[in-house]
Amino acid sequence: MALVRYLAAVGFLAGLATITASPAKTDDYPSRPVKIIVPFGAGGPTDVYTRAIGEELRKSLRQPFMMDNRPGAGTTIGTDTVAKSAPDGYTLLMVSGTQTVNETLYAHKPYQLMRDLVPIAPLIDTDLVLVVHPSVPAKNLSELLALARAKPGTINYGSSGPGSNYHMAGELLKNLAGIDIVHVPYKGSTGARNDILSGQVQILFDSVPTMAPMIKAGLVRALGTSSGQTRSTTLPDVPTIAEAGVPGFNATLWVGFMAPAATPQPIVDKLNREITKILAQPDIKEAWEKTGATPIVMTQPEFKAFMDAQVAKWANVIKANQIPPIN
Repeated sequence: MALVRYLAAVGFLAGLATITASPAKTDDYPSRPVKIIVPFGAGGPTDVYTRAIGEELRKSLRQPFMMDNRPGAGTTIGTDTVAKSAPDGYTLLMVSGTQTVNETLYAHKPYQLMRDLVPIAPLIDTDLVLVVHPSVPAKNLSELLALARAKPGTINYGSSGPGSNYHMAGELLKNLAGIDIVHVPYKGSTGARNDILSGQVQILFDSVPTMAPMIKAGLVRALGTSSGQTRSTTLPDVPTIAEAGVPGFNATLWVGFMAPAATPQPIVDKLNREITKILAQPDIKEAWEKTGATPIVMTQPEFKAFMDAQVAKWANVIKANQIPPIN
């Protein structure tokens, strides 16, 4: 019995030591470089803002935050990499609306986004803009919708691929406006942009920072921006799609961070606090807003609720429009 009591006491002390040691491991986080998996190719808007926040985190937390681009399979390859990584805060994921779409669009993903990863904090939100080639006989959104209703199935819209922000903005327009336009997916944004300029596709949703110079040069015509009732500061003369005749339309390009599930809450909270501080810096806020990107500040629970709502929103659009799953 004495031996049993001795072993029990040793076990209790070992457990107590583990409990008391855990905060120490998170208090000194990060103590080595942190990797951010970016499931897109280098150079796009999501990649640019992630690199910028990574540099600011390096300054504030005094460890490198290194970008690792892992594009492919509509972001599922990079996302799965992080879902299967150690939950220690040293492998993070750049997340966007695309991953919330993929929860319904991809039939056989090896992970579940909101089960296998934990939201940390949002980063930015930027409007999309609906543009048409100048040959399209529509000077405003009402005329485009009338044209689409008069000639169902004859107007094409391009995107950077199935499940992308640009694809789903087109599907949301179809859903809310009750029109039949045809999706033309490209392998990336470049092909879609080239073909809207040449008139191979008639309609395109794209980010405001990318399209603004082409709009001002008269290469395409802007008919509406995508953020509810708030006009883009970059394109203040362009009405939102909601105010131009499609109530409830809201489809922005947002970016944030996640980590593997079971990452210690103190690490998640610390990253949320640091990112929030960075986004509050006047120079960061001003510089990003000039490019058409608005910093987003949310608590970690608020960001989780936002992402849950995004998953549900796009699931409804996919089902309503009978978009076939990707196997």
